Amino acid sequence: MTNLVRALKQASVGAVEAGAPVAFVFGEVKQVNPLEVTVDQRFALDEDFLVIPEQLTPYEVTVGDQTIVIRRGFEVGDSLLLIRMQGGQRYLILDRVVVG
Repeated sequence: MTNLVRALKQASVGAVEAGAPVAFVFGEVKQVNPLEVTVDQRFALDEDFLVIPEQLTPYEVTVGDQTIVIRRGFEVGDSLLLIRMQGGQRYLILDRVVVG
């Protein structure tokens, strides 16, 4: 009978996870090169697990002798909003979060 209960528990957990295929989590940049993000102060993710949108990549242009920063890259201490994609293996960084 305990095997049946265990199987029912596993099936219910699977159903709950299938009903919520993504989850929003907060992270903090701990290291920039290579990129490392700590999620909810519990575990660290490196670039292999992160999907970084173009809007968060550094972009600079040089006009004459002046460099203009269009988009800054990540800095240590940046707070981030991430989406854990279904399966929990990859995280999409949505944006920086203003804490204050």
